Amino acid sequence: MASSAGDPLLSGEAGDGRRSFLPSNIRLKTSVWSELGGAVGDLGTYIPIVLALSLASHLDLGTTLIFTALYNFATGILFGIPMPVQPMKSIAAVALSSAHLTIPQIMSAGLAVAAILLILGVTGLMTTLYRFLPLPVVRGVQLSQGLSFTFTAVKYIRYVQDFSRSSSASTAVPRSLLGLDGLVLALAALLFIILATGSGDDEDVNRDGTSRRRRSCSRVPAALIVFALGLVLCFVRDPSIVPGLRFGPAPLGLVKITWDDFKIGFWEGAVPQLPLSVLNSVIAVCKLSSDLFPERAELSPARVSVSVGLMNFVGCWFGAMPCCHGAGGLAGQYRFGGRSGASVVFLAIGKLALGLVFGNSFVTILGQFPIGILGVMLLFSGIELAMASRDMGSKEESFVMLVCAGISLTGSSAALGFISGIVLYLLLRLREVEIGGFVGHWGAGRRRSTNKADEDGAGDAVRVYG
Repeated sequence: MASSAGDPLLSGEAGDGRRSFLPSNIRLKTSVWSELGGAVGDLGTYIPIVLALSLASHLDLGTTLIFTALYNFATGILFGIPMPVQPMKSIAAVALSSAHLTIPQIMSAGLAVAAILLILGVTGLMTTLYRFLPLPVVRGVQLSQGLSFTFTAVKYIRYVQDFSRSSSASTAVPRSLLGLDGLVLALAALLFIILATGSGDDEDVNRDGTSRRRRSCSRVPAALIVFALGLVLCFVRDPSIVPGLRFGPAPLGLVKITWDDFKIGFWEGAVPQLPLSVLNSVIAVCKLSSDLFPERAELSPARVSVSVGLMNFVGCWFGAMPCCHGAGGLAGQYRFGGRSGASVVFLAIGKLALGLVFGNSFVTILGQFPIGILGVMLLFSGIELAMASRDMGSKEESFVMLVCAGISLTGSSAALGFISGIVLYLLLRLREVEIGGFVGHWGAGRRRSTNKADEDGAGDAVRVYG
């Protein structure tokens, strides 16, 4: 990491020696370009989901941009880290499947999850759950989510996508080699990010000339440059989108939710989303933040849970996509340079500007964004999240982690992998109990009881026959 010595933004002072007016949580920890690069680090997951819902379920993209911008502002100031705001993936998956939830049903699902997380946070039950969860199980959830992102990213890079049906609707058509969304473009973006950021490890830097050149190169906001290139290519691929743009935000209105909408949204959307929100949006986020920012106080699971609840209680009534935090988004923003709350505040400014200027017509621009580039950004987010599991210190811990991750991936259910990991962990703990000693002690007690009974019986016989 580049040295921060003498940087007035890091010390909280302005350039002329006066104290900075910015809250400490959003003061820059590195440079503006680094934080800007981190700001776009989680868009590899954000864009495909909101784009698919806008095309297939008629989600108002402008409203979602405005409200998620407000969420980003709030989380950046409150948490002081690049806390991501991402769509709830399970709800989105159900909405885009054959069940095809309507907008009121999607919002009902988000409100139901929000209510449960709010209760878990306010009562302290989320903190209790976090304290008692074994680390290998949490790492298994993180590993499975990271690998899932990685597999999806490779599909984005290799195959043509149809986001009008699903955010992960890969066709069997291989991506063309050349073109403005070709395989060569995606691989070029991949190589550029690797050359600019390396493995993402910016802590151990030697002081020879080579290391200084690498450090200088690592200051390049690779993700920001790649994302900006993708936006430019949107207009190059289809110049006709310019006349179709409509300026100004879409009018806000309350979503009318009936009791039938709530029932369908709860059972079809909220129930499968809840385990993922608890495990990935709260528990895994808190653990990952401790790994990435060891110098900061550990995030409170209760605060994170309440944050998700309050966000959706505000936005879902107006038709904004149900959102949560996510370990994958945090890993992605950290991977590309985000080190403080300023990163997501920059992202909030961009989202708010786009939502207010273009409104829902911005979907026509995103519809032309090169999907291969999104795949490259998602690839690094997934790898960064999966690498958090490298701290397992024994074969037994790795065993639990890999079983949890494997079942989560093959069963397509974080809840199933989580339950399996907990059961396996308890079974391994049970093996450590001195069963042989316990059985021997129990057997000795049984023998003493039997001998005493025999002696009592012999004494009774003497008394009778005597």
